[in-house]
Parts: sequence; structure tokens; C-alpha cells
Amino acid sequence: MDFGDFYGNDGLKRRLQAAVVQNKMPHSILISGPAGSGKKTLATLIAAALQCTGSGEKPCRRCNACRKVFSHQHPDVIIADDASKKIVPVSLIREIRADMAIYPNEGNRKIYIFPRAHDMNDAAQNALLKIMEEPPTYGVFLLLTENADKLLPTIRSRCAEWGLSPLPPALLQQLLHRQFPERSDEEIESAQFRSGGYLGQALEMLHSAGALLPQTVAFAQAYTANNRHALLQVLVPMEKLKREQLLPILVQWHMLLEQTLLFQAGLPAAFPECRAIARRRTGAELLRGVQILQRAQVLATANVGVGHICGALSVQL
Repeated sequence: MDFGDFYGNDGLKRRLQAAVVQNKMPHSILISGPAGSGKKTLATLIAAALQCTGSGEKPCRRCNACRKVFSHQHPDVIIADDASKKIVPVSLIREIRADMAIYPNEGNRKIYIFPRAHDMNDAAQNALLKIMEEPPTYGVFLLLTENADKLLPTIRSRCAEWGLSPLPPALLQQLLHRQFPERSDEEIESAQFRSGGYLGQALEMLHSAGALLPQTVAFAQAYTANNRHALLQVLVPMEKLKREQLLPILVQWHMLLEQTLLFQAGLPAAFPECRAIARRRTGAELLRGVQILQRAQVLATANVGVGHICGALSVQL
């Protein structure tokens, strides 16, 4: 079986390989793991293997069915989600129940992927349970979750549960160096540690590490020098921002000081700015800065005026 970009998890791969070869894939599978652990990659791989019409190894990645699954265009692989809703609504599950009564368009299966099964409320889960209790022979459910404990025991009892594991450090470092050959060993090691061993999170961290906001770069310089005038020059223009523009800046400032504290504790530096700040600021000062910025984020989400928040930061920091 060609696992492509799904790395590690060798025990799970062996079970999946056997299920495909023996044509004994469970009708309901619960895939659990934190963000960036490969849940969507694995679900797509399973869907392709089930829909594959090629001969030999499945998924073959060459047949029309495989190409459609990997390009997210297969009519019988349905993403069961409504991104506009914070909670997956029961109405969506009812639509799925009606859709499942219709035979597959092209494939032998109708595969429903739930990318955030943990966001279904009890009503939605109970509606799904009714379908899972007596699914048609062609129905397959792939439930993806960051927290399996949020699902009803009755849902979990009807699923084969597959938990995703972090990658071995050597493998993760190899993959990160391949994607970011220009990054230093320290930056790679920091992303590896902070991600908990999960490739998706590490990649996101390295992408964001190269994209500090201009306000963050200026803040780091002013904060490192403990220069109140320079800090004012950063904060005063920010008073004209909207709340939704201010919040990402505050989040990044908070993260920068938090990572500097970790660097002082002996962990690899997430950003070059962390080393500069750590040389000039004490742990107590950094901890106070983290708390101040955490409070500022709360105020920004509580409709407090942007000018008030920036003015308070100019005094407190």
C-alpha cells in the first residue's frame, strides 16, 4: 500500500494494509490525534484505497477514481462539515442520512469524512448514531477528532479507533530539513520540540517563524532595548487598527515572549529575536510581559477600545 505523505505510525499502517488486502475495512473508523497529526491525510488515503479501481496495490494513485479522491473531486467521498458553523449542526447529519439512501454515483462506496467530529453536539451525534447502527453495505464513516472523549460512548463503541502517534525525532528532523533546507539546526529542533513530534504542527511553526509581522519585529527591537520611546512609536500607529487587526499582533507578541521564556529555560530558540530578548530581559520581566499581553488579548475580544489597549500596553510594558 502506498502511504505517500503519511509518515510514522508503523503499527497502524500494518493494520490498514491488512484490512485493504483482506477487504475487511471497518464501516466506521474514529481517527484521533492533535492538529497536524495527519488525520486528514490518512482519511484521504483510506478513501482512495476504497474507491481505487486499479489493479495491484491500492490506492494505485493512477486510476480515475484515485485521481478524483486525491484532488477532492470524487462525488462519493463527502466532507461532512459546515465551516460556517462553530458546532456541526444536527441538520447536516439529517442531510447525510437522506443522501446515504442514494446509491453511489461512481464508486462502490459512499464515504463520509467528518473532519471535526468532536464539534458535533449530542443531538447531532445521536442522529449520526441512528445511521451508524444500520448503515447500507456501501456506507463508510471516517470520524476525525482531536479529542475522542467528546464523542458519545455509543458512537465510539461502533467505531474502530485508530490513534495517531508523534513521529520519531530523527524522522521528523529529516522531513523538516527537507522542507526547510535554509533553516538552522536550532530552528528545526525548536519546531520539533514545540510540535510534540507532529509534522503538521512543526511545518506550521516553521512557516510562521519566517513571517513575523512588521509590528512584531519592531516590538522585539524596542522591548529588547527597554526603549519606551521606541515602543510608543510602535503602539501609537496601532491605535488606528480595528480589533480584528490588532488581535493577531497581540497573539504574536505573546507567543514571542513565551518562546523567549522557554529559551531561557534551556530549550532551542524558536526565533532569532528570542536570543536577543533573553540577553537583555530577566525571566521575571518576561513572565510579566506574557501576563500583560494575555490580558490585552482578553480585552481585545471583549470589545474594549483599541486605543485604550494600546495606551495601557505603552505604560505596562
